[in-house]
Amino acid sequence: MDISRSTRDDPDVVPPRPAATIMVVRDAPGDNPGARPDGLEVLMVRRNLRSDFVGGAYVFPGGGLDPSDYSESLADVCPGRRDRDASSLLGIDAGGLAYWVAVLRECFEEAGVLLAYSSDSFVNTTTQATQDRDGAIRSFDDRSLISFADPKRHAHFQQLRAALNSKEKSFLQLCVDERLSLAVERVFYFAHWITPEGAPRRYDTRFFVARAPAGQSPANDAGETIDEVWIAPSDALRRHNEGQMELIFPTIRNLQAISRFKSCDELMGAAAAAEGSVPVVEPRVLLDGNGVRIVLPGDPGYDDTNNARPPSDPTVFNEAVRKISRENNE
Repeated sequence: MDISRSTRDDPDVVPPRPAATIMVVRDAPGDNPGARPDGLEVLMVRRNLRSDFVGGAYVFPGGGLDPSDYSESLADVCPGRRDRDASSLLGIDAGGLAYWVAVLRECFEEAGVLLAYSSDSFVNTTTQATQDRDGAIRSFDDRSLISFADPKRHAHFQQLRAALNSKEKSFLQLCVDERLSLAVERVFYFAHWITPEGAPRRYDTRFFVARAPAGQSPANDAGETIDEVWIAPSDALRRHNEGQMELIFPTIRNLQAISRFKSCDELMGAAAAAEGSVPVVEPRVLLDGNGVRIVLPGDPGYDDTNNARPPSDPTVFNEAVRKISRENNE
């Protein structure tokens, strides 16, 4: 994890927790009013209004890594990526594959969308296998992602989701019991943001992007999330600008990034090509004659560590977040 010097030296500063979030996208359906025929949509969920950090904001499904996301047997559940390769992409020594596990777990917990293959969809043919010097990595047919179109299967997995959210079962154990393989090779590393010092909670967050599976409909968990929506990135930005939708600036920046693409194919291709060159963005909170403000790398005052003092009141921090969010979406 990448932690600033001030965090390491100041015991009063909350260290950022490793986290992962995912932008699940789809090509806009033709029957969606107002959707561009060449556009895409992203799945967003609304944070509970009682959340201590910008409650009510619309975000992408995600959250902190859990100890259960790490396992020596990850290779059995994640045949599409190796931990050493995942770790190299994230710039860490080991444990990188746990981020992919965490983001797929959070996507299922918060939004009810599961990117996985069932055992009966597994293929390993010469034409479909991806090979390297260590041998063939198993791969899967495009149509083989698990579907919840069957009502009985949907009901079964809703029960599993409830057990997962109540901590009765771990995500990896669920995969083993149901003979699932996670579609980690379809999930691409996209962005890296670290919550500034001063937030009531801090996260070292890796953003990922993936195409939505067919035969699944998202649904909020009525706990951490209270709403879900498929929305064009440009429409989400417009609604935020008009005061109709709460967004925070990392979400805004990533919506702006994916709004440039006309289709899922175009976005997935670009994301796959850029996985190895993702920069880290760590905003800072400044307290000076202009009040409390959050600045991004490259902004005036970003390197002025004398004024980098987080506010003691979380409400003040949240208002600073809302201010920079509005400024970055004008």
